[in-house]
Amino acid sequence: MKRAIPVLVLSVAGLIPVWRYAPSDGSTTTTEASAPAATPSAPSSGNGSSQVVKGTTVDTEKGPVQVEVTFDGDKITVVKLLQQPNHPQTEAAVPKLVASTLKAQSADVDTVSGATITSDGYRESLQAAIDAHAESASAASSSPSASAAASQVVAGSAVNTEKGTVQVEVTFEGDSIGSVRMLQQPNHPQTEAAVPKLVASTLKAQSADIDAVSGATITSEGYVESLQAALDARG
Repeated sequence: MKRAIPVLVLSVAGLIPVWRYAPSDGSTTTTEASAPAATPSAPSSGNGSSQVVKGTTVDTEKGPVQVEVTFDGDKITVVKLLQQPNHPQTEAAVPKLVASTLKAQSADVDTVSGATITSDGYRESLQAAIDAHAESASAASSSPSASAAASQVVAGSAVNTEKGTVQVEVTFEGDSIGSVRMLQQPNHPQTEAAVPKLVASTLKAQSADIDAVSGATITSEGYVESLQAALDARG
């Protein structure tokens, strides 16, 4: 009786890496300067404020140079080369340039010996990315949403007076008093006439150092006390 001999066929297609070589066209190549063991990178703080900015493309005698910078807040954490001359000296210089950038946190880095032209192009493109990031950060800080985020509403203490309870609420815009409104006030004609004057004086003085309104001294004193409490709570 014949016995079947099992044959184990092992496919090595997925086990043995196949290296492909693309011949250079002698011009430029797009590479990442943050390749393993080639480009060091600073650790990210992970605060969700990362921004990726491309520098300008700088045409040099050796070929175009362009960087891409990742900022974490104001800190440079990663630099990639989007374009660089396809040349041994450039490939050797890029990791050094990036390491210097991460250390200096600026474009004030030394030229790498043997790669002067590439170094000059790298610095120019890097500075353009840093400038673009600074402009973006400045625009964001002056935007309406940023201003709204800087607003703070603080209620002063409720002050019991002979005429009734007085309590103010202050809206701060940054360090300035943006508005004042009454949460509680005596239901009295003199008080109603005095409140606009008290608020106007507060916005002008930007403090609780204001004069009492004639005919509404008690309300004025309660207003100043509640206002000062709000200012103190704001710090």
